[in-house]
Amino acid sequence: MGHHVLLYWPNIIGYVRMGLVIAAWASRETPALFVPLYSTHMALDGVDGWMARRLGQTSRFGAWLDVVVDNLGRGMLWSLLFEWGWLVSAVEWCVFVCNHNARGDRWKNSFTSSPGFIRAVMANGFRTPLGTWVVSGLHGLPLWLYGCRWGFLTHWLHLPPWIQALGTLLLAAGRLLALSAEMWCMWTHIKHLTNDEQEEKKN
Repeated sequence: MGHHVLLYWPNIIGYVRMGLVIAAWASRETPALFVPLYSTHMALDGVDGWMARRLGQTSRFGAWLDVVVDNLGRGMLWSLLFEWGWLVSAVEWCVFVCNHNARGDRWKNSFTSSPGFIRAVMANGFRTPLGTWVVSGLHGLPLWLYGCRWGFLTHWLHLPPWIQALGTLLLAAGRLLALSAEMWCMWTHIKHLTNDEQEEKKN
């Protein structure tokens, strides 16, 4: 990979997203700033992939950077919400290591021999109803919880309590589905590592 890849437009968007995460952290106690900054960071997550395909600027670095920025943003938000938020972040980083170590930058398309549920979640790069639900839970739940805690949903969006509760339930269910896929990814990586070790001992 040449250094010119660092200046691909999709990767520049990744750097902007990272800056938005830092700015959101700095304004974490001001929901009127935090929510727009973090929401823009989330929205640009779909733009970089589209631009990479449109411009023919896909790269291993870009695939890596995209997930790193995602994990940094969600990790920051989970740590703001709960003392145990680091645990959610740790699971996501562990899955990142498992997928990129064994599957590389094509990890999204490497689940053809997986169980039906995993294939359904990953199908077409998550662009299915089930995949959308899972990704919404993954990305949207911590921001929704932030909005509930800081009164953004009540005082700014004027959502009644029952809608807030329903939204929390649906997003939490999506996040639990994501967790099941994450556990499967980690388990298959553990099997991959132990199988390699057994083969090395035989040789």
